Parts: sequence; structure tokens; C-alpha cells
Amino acid sequence: MTTETLQQDDLASLAKLRVKDFLQHFQMVKQGAESKIYKGNFLGKPTIVKERFPKAYRHSALDKKLSHRRTAQEVRSILRCRKAGIATPVVYFVDYNASCIYLEDLVGALTVRDYIASVQKSKQDTGTLFPLAERIGQILAKMHDEDVIHGDLTTSNMMIRQPEKELRLVLIDFGLSFISALPEDKGVDLYVLEKAFLSSHPNTESVFKVFLNSYSNTSKKSAPVIKKLDVVRQRGRKRSMVG
Repeated sequence: MTTETLQQDDLASLAKLRVKDFLQHFQMVKQGAESKIYKGNFLGKPTIVKERFPKAYRHSALDKKLSHRRTAQEVRSILRCRKAGIATPVVYFVDYNASCIYLEDLVGALTVRDYIASVQKSKQDTGTLFPLAERIGQILAKMHDEDVIHGDLTTSNMMIRQPEKELRLVLIDFGLSFISALPEDKGVDLYVLEKAFLSSHPNTESVFKVFLNSYSNTSKKSAPVIKKLDVVRQRGRKRSMVG
């Protein structure tokens, strides 16, 4: 191990200690397989901090490399979407040594999952959700045309900023995102959403159909993506039959 590597390791360790001390003033609200989520104030603004924590089962050097790469990719995807006019949380600060991203906290926003659940609970007509499905289709079509693959498309990762006034949608949680122009990657993205959508929201097949129509009509590259979606669906059915 070189002197330079030791210095880098020392800097990374110091950074993590500083961040750990700093995050004591934040409230941890969630811990997933890859990261911890904190809420608090940063530079006087309501902030979400996403911290990728080390994996003990991985070699430390590999773990650092992967964490850095995934943190960078997440930020890159968010900024690429924002540049294209797709609403995402504002990135306030990125600490690559500590694998932390400081993001805008969407105070008062509602997940699309909760919004749909409230509509279904109030027994409103399914058609009430068509404008929402159409808007989701437009946004994801634009995202895919920018070759951003979200990687974890669910209605929990879409927020409605002002649910009482208008459907201002914001995409969140790009932790599994990557850049790809391949129709298959985009088809898999849509398949993940379809499975999550229909399992979380029963009897919404017509709503998802509106989404797909909107996606197809908006995206300049939709034809091969929809074909790949059909292929992925067939694979999924075969696996289900085998299982």
C-alpha cells in the first residue's frame, strides 16, 4: 500500500467521522439495504441526507470504489434530469469521501402511492387517475429520451408537490440509476414500474394503460422500448409458470 493510498484512506476516515458527528443533529428516518436517510436542516434549508454506508462483506477498497461510483451516478442522473426539465430534488452538496448526498426535502409533498390509495379509498372513479397516469407517462418518456434509467420505478419514488392544487410531479431516489440508450434497459424500467404499480394498486390496469399510451405518444424512441417491454413480460410469465 502506497503512502498516497494511506493518506487517501486517512482523509476518507476523517471525513466519515466529521459527517457522523454532523449527522447527530439530523433525524434518521429510514435505513435500506444500501443507505441511511436523514432529515434535518442544512444551510438553513430543510434537507434530506442520503448516506451510503460501508458493506462489511466487501473488501474495503472495492466498497469505497463502488460507493463513490454509485454516488456519482446518482448525482449525474439527477442533474441530467433537471437539465432536461424533469423535476427532481435540488442537490445542495455532495461529499464523496463520506458517500453522502444532501438533497432538498420536499416538505408537504405526497407520494403518488399515497395519492392513489386516497383516491381508491374514497371510492372515486378510476378515471380520476387518468390525468396523473398521463403526466407520469410524459415525464418518464422524457427521462428515457435522455437515456436515464431510474432502476427503481415505483409510485413511492414519485412525489406530488402540491396535491391539493395541481399534479406537480417530482422523481426521487435515483440510487439504482444509470445511463443507457438500450431499449431493453428502458423496457425493464417500465416492467419494474408495471409490476410495482399493479401490485400496490389493485384494479388499475386501465390507469396503467393510459400511462403507456402517454409514454408512447411522448417518447421519440418508444417503439423499440415497448417491444422490449413485451419481451420482458413474456420472460416474466415463463418464470412464473416454471416457479
